[in-house]
Amino acid sequence: MIDVTKIRNDFPMYRNGITMQNKPLVWLDNASTTFKPDCVLEAISDYYTKETSNSHRGDYDLCFNIDTKIQECRETVQHFINAKSSTEIVFTSGTTGGINLVAFGYGVKHLTKDDEILITEAEHASNVLPWYKVSEMTGCKVNFIPLTEDGRLTVENLESVISNKTKIIAVAHVTNVLGYIAPLKEIAAIAHKYGAVVVADGAQSIPHIKTDVQDLDIDFISFSGHKLCGPTGIGVLYGKFDLLKATDPLMTGGGMNAKFDMCGDVGYLNPPLRFEAGTQNIEGIVGLNAAIKYLESIGLDNIEAYERELKQYAVKELKKTGNCTIYNENSEAAIVTFNINDVFAQDAATFLNSKGIACRSGQHCAKILNDYLGVVATVRASFYFYTTKEDVDALVDAVKHGKEFLDAYFI
Repeated sequence: MIDVTKIRNDFPMYRNGITMQNKPLVWLDNASTTFKPDCVLEAISDYYTKETSNSHRGDYDLCFNIDTKIQECRETVQHFINAKSSTEIVFTSGTTGGINLVAFGYGVKHLTKDDEILITEAEHASNVLPWYKVSEMTGCKVNFIPLTEDGRLTVENLESVISNKTKIIAVAHVTNVLGYIAPLKEIAAIAHKYGAVVVADGAQSIPHIKTDVQDLDIDFISFSGHKLCGPTGIGVLYGKFDLLKATDPLMTGGGMNAKFDMCGDVGYLNPPLRFEAGTQNIEGIVGLNAAIKYLESIGLDNIEAYERELKQYAVKELKKTGNCTIYNENSEAAIVTFNINDVFAQDAATFLNSKGIACRSGQHCAKILNDYLGVVATVRASFYFYTTKEDVDALVDAVKHGKEFLDAYFI
């Protein structure tokens, strides 16, 4: 069970009584970023006030302690997603950094003009643009797995387009606009029959649903710390160890090499260190460690169940208003994407802001999907385990009066 009142007391953004437009803050943009609990802020503060040191750079206690904390976080992530080994956990700048590492370190190295990458129209820019660049660099083709009429990725649609030319399938585990959960386990089984690897965007899934990479049998998955109550600028790429060994580093420099000499003879360390050139985001790593442990104390099953209940409640109450179009009422994730009828999305978001409600509006970095939906832009309300039914009620009440959006420009 989720005790939201107790949980919200862990977050300074709630305790400090933050307002927008002189209204109590209703934060419904969690798919963009999440609030940080005290334990994360304390871990970061402790690093700067009690433990400051670089990693892998000194033979003294402070450095050793930081090395230990970095390894501890690697093991925390390993257990969080059930990887086989902590050597399969690479620290990155975020989901985008992880996908780019796979695209240019693995894709460019292994794909040719005769090969194909499959994605969908629902992908975030971070899971589209790197593959376009790989296509440009190698001559391979980027093709699309058809979506169902409501925007869902299905096994049947994958089977209709996959071929022996397919070498990479890159899809979101949970899409960031419509919130559908992809059947990754089945996708991976099909992909492996054709000798393809599965690259998953886990930005919207790993913070919300229990993810077991061994059970799913996916090859790579990336996620961001700031979407699971951790700091910005830190993320994780998981990759099967043999595939990581077959991947070239995206950056080179200190800390990732075993040797180099004047003849240009260079040797790289084994994964994951070969992908972590230079000084790492140490504050981000210790904060990420605290954030994951915090989520584990609440329980991913509890988080998922609570969010599904909240999503269903939001859809039911928004439909009662008769004043909005919902584009994903049947999806699983805690995302409601909608438009107030006859009101442009940015105007709607400005109106919601006047009521103290923070929602995302626009194309949500998924520009192809808007063509698929036949709209220019949408409003996205996204929930987390600290979102209350009262937050949803505030959104619903505002949507009821959405035709008054011009009032937001004259307050």
